[in-house]
Amino acid sequence: MNQRARFSVVYYLWVFLLILFLESMFFSGPSVKEIPYSEFLTRVGKGEVKAIVLTQDEIYGEMKGPDDDGEKKAGSKADSIETSDTRTPWTLSWAALEGWFVAKKNEAKELQAERKAAIERQFTVIPLQDDDLVETLQTHGVEFRAKIESHFFRNLFFDWIIPFGILFLVWGFIMRRMGQGPSALNIGKSKAKVYEADPENKVHFADVAGVDEAIEETQEVVSFLKEPQKFQRLGAKLPTGVLLVGPPGTGKTLLAKAVAGEAGVPFFNLSGSDFVEMFVGVGAARVRDLFAEARKKAPCIVFIDELDAIGRSRGGQPGMAQGGFDERENTLNQLLVELDGFDGRSNVVIMGATNRPEVLDKALLRPGRFDRQILVDRPDREGRQAIFRLHSRKLDLDDDVDLDKMGAQTPGFVGADIANICNEAALLASRREHDKVQMVDFQDAFERVIGGLERKGRVLNPAEKRIVAYHESGHALVGYFTPGTDPVEKISIVPRGRGALGYTLQSPTEDRYLMSRAELLGRIRTLLGGRAAEQVVFDQVSTGASDDLEKATKIARSMLTVYGMSERLPNLSLVEQEEGFLGLGPQQAARSSEVEKVIAEEQLELIRRSYEEAQALLVERRDQLEALASRLLDREKLDAKDLEEILGPRPRPEDPAQP
Repeated sequence: MNQRARFSVVYYLWVFLLILFLESMFFSGPSVKEIPYSEFLTRVGKGEVKAIVLTQDEIYGEMKGPDDDGEKKAGSKADSIETSDTRTPWTLSWAALEGWFVAKKNEAKELQAERKAAIERQFTVIPLQDDDLVETLQTHGVEFRAKIESHFFRNLFFDWIIPFGILFLVWGFIMRRMGQGPSALNIGKSKAKVYEADPENKVHFADVAGVDEAIEETQEVVSFLKEPQKFQRLGAKLPTGVLLVGPPGTGKTLLAKAVAGEAGVPFFNLSGSDFVEMFVGVGAARVRDLFAEARKKAPCIVFIDELDAIGRSRGGQPGMAQGGFDERENTLNQLLVELDGFDGRSNVVIMGATNRPEVLDKALLRPGRFDRQILVDRPDREGRQAIFRLHSRKLDLDDDVDLDKMGAQTPGFVGADIANICNEAALLASRREHDKVQMVDFQDAFERVIGGLERKGRVLNPAEKRIVAYHESGHALVGYFTPGTDPVEKISIVPRGRGALGYTLQSPTEDRYLMSRAELLGRIRTLLGGRAAEQVVFDQVSTGASDDLEKATKIARSMLTVYGMSERLPNLSLVEQEEGFLGLGPQQAARSSEVEKVIAEEQLELIRRSYEEAQALLVERRDQLEALASRLLDREKLDAKDLEEILGPRPRPEDPAQP
């Protein structure tokens, strides 16, 4: 329970206790015993009742005391007056003063005893229908009178104020726990987090690495926020909307914060989902409130992350009606109106981020709104090395740590992945009680990120372990002697992750953006090398190659349908949509059954030919396969030095292909 919730509970508890105290103070009296009506009549008949008060609901009475028996002792009152010491304390000596205090103490005790006796003589009776009661009271000399009691304030307090007060407190507590605040009227307020210009907690461009081109483009936004008159004096108008586009984890949010930090202006940060609620009109109200607050703090930056949550295209599927009462559409319409800039807003920059630009509405991307798109792509080798140096600044690194090598081994990794590797390396070094973070910690962290945690509890039996060893040795040997493939860095038969019983790690020496047909076939051959090794050694295959077969089939399919590398259908693309940032595969274009048959036949031929080539290479180098598998069974892990020792020098790419 957080501090705010604890404060609410304590507050309500104190209110409840206060209500009980007020009720006991103002509506409760001394405890008076209740007697039956029959006993009341008996005591009246005996002359023990002194006086009563009749009300519509109850009879209040008082019994006679010792002084009410009509036989008062003569001189008792005078004796009481004479014995009472009326002297003042400042006229007495010390001895007399002590006696004076004792006398006053005794008088207080007597007065308290008399009050207690008076309360004990009081009683209450629930009245019955008795027409002779008044006559009976007159006969026995009982003093009586009637009184009409008014319970208006008491009934108002207990019947109305307390119940509705409790309901109000419970409702307020529930609303606070739901995060709506003490009043539902705040539901239309913007949920943006505002970061004021603080010199001590600013993010600068020096804290962003691997996206140099994006930084160069956003520096113009910084210049505009710092010196707007520099652009306005020539009539130039900077785009008010900047859209950061790129895969997840590339640093789009960090780049937006760096722009705000460099410009030294307030930064409004919120997500596209913060606008959308279950109530119609709330999203549009929050958009209006956001821009109203931004104008008050101008110059400033408004950053909307995951813009596709509200900026999705309004065009529906054919045949489906699109109404104007959709909450997301209303929110988008209000955002479009605010982005038009008809109010003369010239010093509020709107920045958005998305990894799905293909789903955004076209009206959102037209000139005058988000008309400038900045690509924040995956970093290249130098960018990854810079990110490694950035995230390892606070780590105590050993001298053997080579961050440039780590940058080369992580193609396709984004900033978030590299930050995770650095953190995992520090955790591993701490767990191993190293004085500094070593290179082995980085290597193990990299393998943990791509393959999962080592499952030491999964123990393979000797037969399974031998199959896995030959399988991974087949991958390594085929990849080692296939020109154009990435160098093999490590082989392991230690189970990792959810289903990997072993793995062969290949690291490229440089970033590749283009691949030839021969290189793609080499990848297929390497993937099929594991199953081919099982066939060569054991004359049968196992289920361990399911992932390899899936990847090999996907590469072969892409060669024929995406890259136009078919021999029977050359230069023909058979897809309709390019792959997006989220890894969405291309959609299949409509094609005839004859074309599909040709693709299937050629795909089978590619897989069959690659498998036979891998099998032939393993048969040719059977001795090296046995030596590699034997050492792998003995050590469970082999690195590049072990491979070179067993297999010899790796052929260079320009060398002719080995048999």
